[in-house]
Amino acid sequence: MSTTTTQQAVNARRAVSYFFILLGTVSGVWAARIPAVKNSLALTDGQLSYGLLAAAGGLVVGMRFAGRLTDHLGSTRVIVPAGIGTALAIIPAGYAPSLPLLIAVLFLYGLINASLDVSMNAHGVEVERAHGRPIMSSFHGMFSIGGLIGAGIGGLFAFLGLSAGITLIATAVPLVLLSLYAGRHLLPATRAPRASATTGRAPWSGWIVLMGVVAFAGLVGEGAAVDWTSVYLFEDLHASETVAALGFAVFSTAMTVGRFAGDRLALRHGPVRLVRVSGVVATLGLGAALLVGTVPVAIAGFALFGLGLATIVPQVFSAAGNHDPARAGQAIAQVATVGYAGLLAGPAIIGGVSELVGLPAALAVPVALAAFMAASAGALRPRQVLAR
Repeated sequence: MSTTTTQQAVNARRAVSYFFILLGTVSGVWAARIPAVKNSLALTDGQLSYGLLAAAGGLVVGMRFAGRLTDHLGSTRVIVPAGIGTALAIIPAGYAPSLPLLIAVLFLYGLINASLDVSMNAHGVEVERAHGRPIMSSFHGMFSIGGLIGAGIGGLFAFLGLSAGITLIATAVPLVLLSLYAGRHLLPATRAPRASATTGRAPWSGWIVLMGVVAFAGLVGEGAAVDWTSVYLFEDLHASETVAALGFAVFSTAMTVGRFAGDRLALRHGPVRLVRVSGVVATLGLGAALLVGTVPVAIAGFALFGLGLATIVPQVFSAAGNHDPARAGQAIAQVATVGYAGLLAGPAIIGGVSELVGLPAALAVPVALAAFMAASAGALRPRQVLAR
């Protein structure tokens, strides 16, 4: 493990896991309280979408700067203030008195969110290198756990009749304190590869673009599953509302389980074989859900779809961070910029296509993209094999 001791590597892994949980928790609690903010401002669905697009816009713009900042200062110096900023920046959204201010707040939140996203993934690559074996998938599993925690907190405060602002404050305070504690256990700042100020912005290579497209394909699938699995079960397969709700629940659970199993699978089989098989599993799972057209098969298919998608994006981020360690932050930011467009655009793509050909045919889009990911797996072959 080079100059990093075993205990330092273990502590750093726990610290990075915390920051993934932080981002998932903030995202989950905000998602759970969006209806309260919408009602307090008397927003229409269209007006609310402007605010949500502002957050996405801030994330995309922030990616342009987060990678260079992370490479120049080192991920250790960025991740703690970015984590604290992410927890705090969402609070004003619960108190915004008007739509324009809500838009401004969410744009700023997206900017800061980008810095945390890039720096924690870049530091995760450093920790993975220190461990000498794949661990990136478990970090993304922690994000999923955080999302469940945040959704639970948001639901509890809503049940108690407390405002969105109070919910966000109550969530942020412990997250800030834990960020300060976890930051003490990150890898030393001197360990992070620092790009010289003279190196400039990293170019967009063909390989980076391909990795971004693979991430895009995976995140289109995630976005489609979030918004359309329950609709497909309810409207096309005529399941009850209760059964239809199982569609996304099963998908999400399978994805979380798959992410925690992903590191062991990557160690045993390597990232190329793992992504290739995962893409095939996702293709067959969603394909069966659409072709067979019965509720039990569809639910099982969504589970396979979640298992298949679970490990692909973590492996892509790991490959990007290891491709050029001196510019890991910029590589991750470039891949994430393309990839997150899929998460944002996926539901809209499926909705638009379904208007023309129906939802079952529209869901064939993520099936085709899953097959593309399987076919592109060879590009993830590492330049250097991690020590085992």
